[in-house]
Parts: sequence; structure tokens; C-alpha cells
Amino acid sequence: MVTMPGKLAGKVALISGVARGQGRSHAVRLAEEGADIIGFDLCAQMATVPYALASPEDLEETIREVEKLGRRIVARQADVRDPAAIAAVVAEGVAEFGRIDIVLANAGIAPMSARDDDPAAQFLDTVAVNLAGAYHTGKAAIPTMIEQGRGGAIVLTSSTQGLSGRGGNGTGAQDGYTASKHGVVGLMRTWANWLAPHHIRVNTVHPTGVATPMVENEVIAEYLEATPGAAEIVANLLPVPVIEPRDISNAVAWLVSDDARYVTGVALPVDAGFIAK
Repeated sequence: MVTMPGKLAGKVALISGVARGQGRSHAVRLAEEGADIIGFDLCAQMATVPYALASPEDLEETIREVEKLGRRIVARQADVRDPAAIAAVVAEGVAEFGRIDIVLANAGIAPMSARDDDPAAQFLDTVAVNLAGAYHTGKAAIPTMIEQGRGGAIVLTSSTQGLSGRGGNGTGAQDGYTASKHGVVGLMRTWANWLAPHHIRVNTVHPTGVATPMVENEVIAEYLEATPGAAEIVANLLPVPVIEPRDISNAVAWLVSDDARYVTGVALPVDAGFIAK
């Protein structure tokens, strides 16, 4: 049987938050289509995040899964809040692979919990990771993409909360999450205008709840139980409680492929009807 080359053969993708969850799923999905991967993740705990974040072992598992597909990967521990650390990962990846064609600014936190001990700190950390982190990730790669002159595609991970304020409750984490995910849309739109002359497309993807450790953990379960009506507030139109990381990865793989070559400036929900409800 002849194996056809993937839609992303010869491409290189930079992915933040690559150690687990949607980030790992994106890395594997793009590798299936022939892309090599440059990735990074904090792989350490943040004081304002009450659930367990990714570990170095998680990052090693992502590396194994990409390499099993016959693709190459440069994956390092780096903080998405630290532009210099991201620049170092990008420089190493470009030295290894010679190019960057795709950026997936995926890293994010959702530190909602039944307690709101330090709302200002939670707000600031959430915005720093979800919004400033997306900015730092894109800015680390865009100069190389422009210099290459081959175009490219950027996808920033927002959320249904980037299109809705449903469930707002005044906590630092919820305020920070919703504000940051709306901010990502604004960043996408200004970058779509800036980068269009360079044939670099920029879009956002807006998942509903996804079956990852960020959503499926004891802290979030306790938060939903302690918050009246929270489960109904986050319910989808289609009768599914959450969707799978692969569902988001399939949308991302389409957005960064030539199948979507004229799609830019778009906020794409993958949300089981959440926004329509």
C-alpha cells in the first residue's frame, strides 16, 4: 500500500503547552499529517493554580508519541510568561529544522476553585498565561515566518468564554479566564490584519469543555458542586458533557492546512453548540 504524504509534510509547528491535554493532542495530530514539532511547557506548579499542572514526565510522553509517528520534535521546559525562554526554544528549533510554518498558542490555565483566597493574583496570573503567553509565543516565531517569505498559519486557543460571559461570578480566576480569552480574540484580529500581506493567516479556536486534566480534576469538580447552577451554565447544546482533545486538534489541523488557505481572522467555535444555546 502506498502511503500518501500528509497535508503538513515538510512543515514545522511551534506549540505551547505541549506536555499534555490539547497541546499533546495537537502535536500528535499535526505529526500525523507530516509536521515536525517545536514545543514547550512549564512542567512545574504555579502557586495560584489549585490543580496539578503538567510534569516533565508528561513532556517526555509527548516526545515519545510524536517520535513513534516518525516525526522529529524539539520539546523543552519553558514558561510561556518568559519571552526570553520562549525565544531560546524557538532558536533551538529553527536551528534544528530550519523553519517555522505554524504557531499554536495553546498554553492556558483555568484556576477556578471553590475558594478565592487571592483574587488579584489569580486574575493576573491567568491573564499572564492565557493572553500575554499567546502574545509571547507568536512574537517569538513571527519574525522568522516573515523572513522566510513562505506564509504560514497561526491559531490562538481561546474558549467559548472568549465569545460569552456566561457563568461570570466575580472571582479572580473566572474574571481572568473570561477576560483573557476575549483578549486572545482581539490579538488574533489585529495580527490577522498585520500579517495578511505576508500570507500568514491568523485565527482563533474556541473549545467548549474538553476532556483534559485542566477540566477533569477534583478542584473543578468541587467548584462546580459549590457553585449554584454552574453545571447548567456550562452545559452544551448537544447532549455531551465535554468533547475530546482530538476534536479540537482536527479543527486546528484544518485551519493550518492549505484546505483553509483563505481562512483568516475567524473565531471558530468547536463547542457542541455551547454558543448557540
